[in-house]
Amino acid sequence: MIRTHACGEVSAKDAGKEVTLCGWVDTLRVTGKISFLLLRDRTGIIQIFLDTGLTEKYQHDLKKESVVLVAGIVHKRPENQVKKELKTGSIEVAAKKLELVSAAETPLPIDVIEDTTTNIDKRLDYRFLDVRREQVKHIFLVRSKIYSKTVEFFEQAGFVAVQTPKLTASGVESGAEEFKIPYFGKTASLAQSPQVYKQMFVVSGLEKVYEIAPIFRAEKSHTTRHLTEFTGIDFEMGFIKDEHDVMQVVEDYFKFLLNEIKKSCKEELQYLGVPVDIPKSIPKMTLGEARKILKEHGKTLPEDEDPDAEAEKLIGDYVKKKYNSDFVFVLDYPWKKRPFYHMRPENNKKITKSFDLLYKGVEIGTGAQREHRLDVLEAQAKEKGIDFKKMSFYRDIFRFGAVPHGGIGLGLDRITQQLLNLPNIREAILLPRDPERLTP
Repeated sequence: MIRTHACGEVSAKDAGKEVTLCGWVDTLRVTGKISFLLLRDRTGIIQIFLDTGLTEKYQHDLKKESVVLVAGIVHKRPENQVKKELKTGSIEVAAKKLELVSAAETPLPIDVIEDTTTNIDKRLDYRFLDVRREQVKHIFLVRSKIYSKTVEFFEQAGFVAVQTPKLTASGVESGAEEFKIPYFGKTASLAQSPQVYKQMFVVSGLEKVYEIAPIFRAEKSHTTRHLTEFTGIDFEMGFIKDEHDVMQVVEDYFKFLLNEIKKSCKEELQYLGVPVDIPKSIPKMTLGEARKILKEHGKTLPEDEDPDAEAEKLIGDYVKKKYNSDFVFVLDYPWKKRPFYHMRPENNKKITKSFDLLYKGVEIGTGAQREHRLDVLEAQAKEKGIDFKKMSFYRDIFRFGAVPHGGIGLGLDRITQQLLNLPNIREAILLPRDPERLTP
């Protein structure tokens, strides 16, 4: 390593020691013949004192975002000079040596400052610069922790990690939202969901499986919560009694996840100004009950329609006020709007044993108990106008002993967006893809 310490690792305990640091120039303040350099890396910002010789030699080269190496002696600052805004404000380093590692061109294409006025499209063009801003860095440190803690939860809960193909033939999720691509004289699709494979490997005997992987949707949506490529958190579990078993795992997952994020991301959450409320339990309501609530608030939702963004927001506000919960399960979605493989209650064929999970008024996941009885599945496919005989790869899953099962697909990007109260999902993903954006 070319450095002995990261900027945020140096403390008053290192006073009198020589350290070697390396990072980006945040700011340079020249005062007469001396100067003060704020050096930044992922761990924080530290102040470097440059004497007359180093100031004269380097002050014209130390452009913002240039990379420099500094060797010097750590000094503890007097209490009245401590810079509260710096993580390492109680100390500074008196430079003995400075080396320009890589000069940054000027002017910078975007503002690398916290109160930037650069619009999001321009920032995404130069995302690697944008991430140098503390706010953006903290978003992705939290997102990284969401990912790792998700893996930890499912491993502890006895789920098996699977990796399923993203190049597929048209299947149970086929439709206008597929990305079609040529494939050696045939046509393939980018996977819209690992649904088929999740069911396949529950039935295989693995019983409980999960996957965190990209999902593709050819939606020409221009909203603050839609993307053409996003990261899905999918799980499927066997030997369930009904969809409530799936919801219980989802509830346990969010209790675990939010508790872990609250403990391990204190600094990031404080910087972003985000409180984390951990649900004691997640309330449930049927879609019929939701319609009545919406009507009371001046919103009419047709009988066979799913809630739109406005309706989800109203439901979220209602649940927060009544139950003090950021989450709510909405159950019993209409058969007309759900896939043919969702199970239906024996006493009401107009609805499905499915649910959506709303988080702060935005749908972040859809789950259900799946139909595992082949004869019923064939009848439901026929009812939907689907030729099940052309789906032999899917039909075969249920021919040789299929267990009662169900699962959910959650969106990692939406979870991050809602947890951190971000105005646009593009802020929650490093390099988003939408109908216009294919680079960088």
